[in-house]
Amino acid sequence: MPGYADNKERVGRRLRRIEGQVRGLQRMVDEDAYCIDVLTQVSATTRALQGVALELLGDHLAHCVQDALTSGGPDAQGKVQEAQEAIERLVRS
Repeated sequence: MPGYADNKERVGRRLRRIEGQVRGLQRMVDEDAYCIDVLTQVSATTRALQGVALELLGDHLAHCVQDALTSGGPDAQGKVQEAQEAIERLVRS
C-alpha cells in the first residue's frame, strides 16, 4: 500500500486542480496572453506540483521508509537510498 493511501483523495483533488491550471495555461497561449502573465501562471503551477511532490515525499518517509527501517534488513537501506534519490531529483527540478 502506498504511503499516500491515507491522503489519496486530497492528493487527487490537488492534482485535478493543477490539471485545471495547465488547461488554463493552454487557453492563455491559445488566446495570445501576455508572456509575463503566462510565465506567472507557469510559476504558480510549478509551485503547486512541488507542493504535491513534497507531500508525497513526506508520506513516503513517514510510512514506506519508516516501515522498512523498523523491519530492518537490506530493504531498509534500499528505501533510504530510494528516498535520497527522490529528494535529489526534487532539488534539481
